[in-house]
Amino acid sequence: MRSVLDDLAELTGQLVAIESTNPNLVPDGVGETEIAAFVASWLGAAGLEVDLYEAAPGRPNVVGIARGTGGGCSLLLNAHMDTVGVAGVENPFVPVVRAGRLHGRGAGDMKGSLAASMLVGAAAVREGFRGDVIVAAVADEEVASLGTEALVRRTSADAAIVTEPTEEVVVVAHKGFVAFEVETVGRAAHGSRPDLGVDAIAAMGPVLSGIAALDLRLRGGVGHPLLGTGSVHAAVIEGGQEYSSYPASCLLKGERRTVPGETPAQVLAELEQIVAGTGATVSLPFHRGPFEAASSAPVVAALHGHLGHEVVGGVAFWADSALLADAGIPTVLFGPVVGDIHGVDEWVDLASLERCHDAYLAVAQELCA
Repeated sequence: MRSVLDDLAELTGQLVAIESTNPNLVPDGVGETEIAAFVASWLGAAGLEVDLYEAAPGRPNVVGIARGTGGGCSLLLNAHMDTVGVAGVENPFVPVVRAGRLHGRGAGDMKGSLAASMLVGAAAVREGFRGDVIVAAVADEEVASLGTEALVRRTSADAAIVTEPTEEVVVVAHKGFVAFEVETVGRAAHGSRPDLGVDAIAAMGPVLSGIAALDLRLRGGVGHPLLGTGSVHAAVIEGGQEYSSYPASCLLKGERRTVPGETPAQVLAELEQIVAGTGATVSLPFHRGPFEAASSAPVVAALHGHLGHEVVGGVAFWADSALLADAGIPTVLFGPVVGDIHGVDEWVDLASLERCHDAYLAVAQELCA
């Protein structure tokens, strides 16, 4: 007789075997088209109502609904289909089980969790809840979260679990981030003519020193109880053309990690103070807000009730939970023990994945039934 663990291992392996490298991250990435077709077919065969649509051109989402009989709350289980690249990974799409762990690209981040969500959707069809259980397999989480952005425009729910790997910790907060660019302008000239040239790279020096000082101030301040403090770092610097020329421009790209209560406007003010008097310009091309859930939310309480404790945590990484919460959906993160995600030997612990499956199903039984 097959067990839930058997089903999880088989389905996770099938998902790992389908390449879904994010093309916005890796130029030759194939994207989510093939895996979305598989997920849609599997959910349809399990009895869910399936909506397969493009979140962006060539970037599909799959939403499967185990439709309830009416009168119950709805629960959304969110997992992404895309993965990072496979450089240096041997046989990345050949799933291998060793010592209770399933290895392969995406196993931990987060095809194991997607498999658990799909099996819970199938169980919801069999059990016939009053409320809907919604399984959302989304595109592009690894870059710009185009999938969940599209999801919240056409799907809502009374509660959501983002099934990112959290080491089986009930995560109610995570950091956000603000991408920034600083540009200095010089004057191009031959290296032998310091009377004509202005060095844009050297002009970036005070800015870099200011960023380092800001990071020290941030990390020395009072932090969030679960997340600690915000931080800032320089990530990429570009400028110049050859040894014998003064650089006409220099571009610095960096990132400011934020905690709840910190805003892009605050980050812009910090950076403008750093560049004041240098002639440099600052822009914020992209940002995502931090996330914090109410500890009293029913979805959090339901997880605690199943797990038998009230321990909560926070994580430093950003996740689609912030977008769901911003859309008004009470949200929590909860997922399995994993290892070496984005590395060369990624894995998910199958026993942990089974416990997460059981927790998702228990929450659905409480909130939806």
